[in-house]
Amino acid sequence: MTEPLDRIDVKILRLLQKDGRLTNAELAEKVAISPATCHRRTQRLFRDGYLAGVRALVDPAKVDLGTLVMVGVVLDRSTPDSFADFEAAAAKLNCVLDCHLVAGDFDYFLKIRVGGMADFNRIHGSQLIALPGVRQTRTFFVMKEVVDNRPLDF
Repeated sequence: MTEPLDRIDVKILRLLQKDGRLTNAELAEKVAISPATCHRRTQRLFRDGYLAGVRALVDPAKVDLGTLVMVGVVLDRSTPDSFADFEAAAAKLNCVLDCHLVAGDFDYFLKIRVGGMADFNRIHGSQLIALPGVRQTRTFFVMKEVVDNRPLDF
């Protein structure tokens, strides 16, 4: 059973979301608690699932993945099995950063990072249209990333 969050827990979450590189000592100082208490609270936030992980944000352009592509996918059937098969296969593709089941004109939206249009064309022809149950895809090349990966506002 998880404990409810208090104001210190919320402050820890906000600070770590803003800068996951904070040391325990720095975090403790910013929330005005002892390092030992801060460590216990942070570990509880991980254990209770409030913190799912910590990772560095890599600049996609620096690793030749500067092109962001959104792909709308329509499946040929809307059954639990067809959704499960598609999801399992999409989750295995390294180029897929996000895969979301959506309501509306598409069944899924995929967020994909590639080196450029030629790279996407290769992936589209060899991997995306080969995913189970894909009837149609619609591709959107992102021209400008206005807001990406904004911290949660709570």
